[in-house]
Amino acid sequence: MLRYPQIDPIAVSIGPLKIHWYGLTYLVGFVVGWWLGRLRTRKPWSPVNEEQMGDLLFYIALGVVLGGRFGYVIFYNFDTFLADPLWLFRVWEGGMSFHGGLVGVMLAMWWFGRKMNCGFFRIADFVAPLVPVGLGAGRIGNFINGELWGRPTDVPWAMVFPTAPDALPRHPSQLYEFAMEGVLLFIILWVFSSKQRPRMAVSGLFLVGYACFRILAEFFRQPDAQLGFLAFDWVTMGQILSLPMLLAGVVLMIWAYRSKTR
Repeated sequence: MLRYPQIDPIAVSIGPLKIHWYGLTYLVGFVVGWWLGRLRTRKPWSPVNEEQMGDLLFYIALGVVLGGRFGYVIFYNFDTFLADPLWLFRVWEGGMSFHGGLVGVMLAMWWFGRKMNCGFFRIADFVAPLVPVGLGAGRIGNFINGELWGRPTDVPWAMVFPTAPDALPRHPSQLYEFAMEGVLLFIILWVFSSKQRPRMAVSGLFLVGYACFRILAEFFRQPDAQLGFLAFDWVTMGQILSLPMLLAGVVLMIWAYRSKTR
């Protein structure tokens, strides 16, 4: 068993001002994504230039924060919101939904594309390889917060999380998701999109890749206490929300390559 490196969730405290590691990980994800996006704008098929990358980042950040928070409230913790409506704005306490953030980012890309008179999937194919950077950074934030821990296990790298309701060794599922949704998915998408692909193909691969990795990770992650398993003592909300993504991704990739053939 490994020792959980308990880290104070507050990175910097100056009087009443408190800067949380969770927020800093999101900031790192946005900054690195912006930098990589500027590199990508040099591709001849890029839908945006270096100057427009800052505007695109603003729209995406807005979609991530608003969509992620509202998605978590709706999909995972609506009862808490009803009991304490101000909890919605305490983002530093954790509680962001990727699937809600995805919807928010899709709306943001549509809005940006409409403003720039550019098709939705041109923007989506450009943004998709940058997303895993933010996902990986967010999982590190989850690990520091000691939240979204895994199921009990006896593997040698298990950890006891002080925020868990017991002292059982558990999978460090946040690190599994960091490795799969962050590192591995980034490598796959970055390499795949390094050459021009049919419209929608990169977006489709992102949906397929994330859905597969998330469904796999959910077998090691403890389901949210307020929801538990939704069916058969193993199906979780994360898996159910990922299935439409998987289907949509497959459809997009088939459509993309059939359209190229035609």
